[in-house]
Amino acid sequence: MIRRLSLFAALGLAACAPDYQPKVEGGNGVAAAPAPSGETETAIFAGGCFWCTEADFEKVPGVVSAVSGYTGGTLKDPTYEQVSAGGTGHYEAVRVTYDPTQVSYTQLVDYYFRTVDPTDAGGQFCDRGDSYRTAIFVSGPEERRIAEAEKAQAVAALADEVVTPVLPAAPFYDAEAYHQDYYKANSLKYRFYRTRCGRDARLAELWGSAG
Repeated sequence: MIRRLSLFAALGLAACAPDYQPKVEGGNGVAAAPAPSGETETAIFAGGCFWCTEADFEKVPGVVSAVSGYTGGTLKDPTYEQVSAGGTGHYEAVRVTYDPTQVSYTQLVDYYFRTVDPTDAGGQFCDRGDSYRTAIFVSGPEERRIAEAEKAQAVAALADEVVTPVLPAAPFYDAEAYHQDYYKANSLKYRFYRTRCGRDARLAELWGSAG
């Protein structure tokens, strides 16, 4: 398994996170953002490196916060070292807290698919191993319906097999403090890592013609 921190010695130029905007439901124009409702909901996505997934979601209007963590495994309160070593079953994931009056769960799932390579079963980009696999963790039948529908649309857009599973929500454990907002606290290293890992180059190749 490639450890992210070991890549920094050979890093190249920086890259920017995807600029894709969530689709507007029920119309073709850009909807004006409603006033915040004060009510929030949560969604959990595994998209490979949680630094990148967190950074991508925190740029979405209506997202209040994104927290890096671990989910889907068998070990209670795992550490980064335990998850990275393998065998715990955990995914690196992000818990997204959002205002449903500003962005819907459907829009978040649609956005999520375009920030990952859902055709890769062995990890994401340069990060290989079970903890870097993609997955959508759903709470209840409505989230599952939406996630499966968006997955079907990804299959159609890519004309390829989408291996990202839709799984029942499991206990989510916050990652260590130094992982939270890593892209802000260590912006140069983060941008170097993201470029070296080939994330944005692969996303452009994969989704550039799919929209």
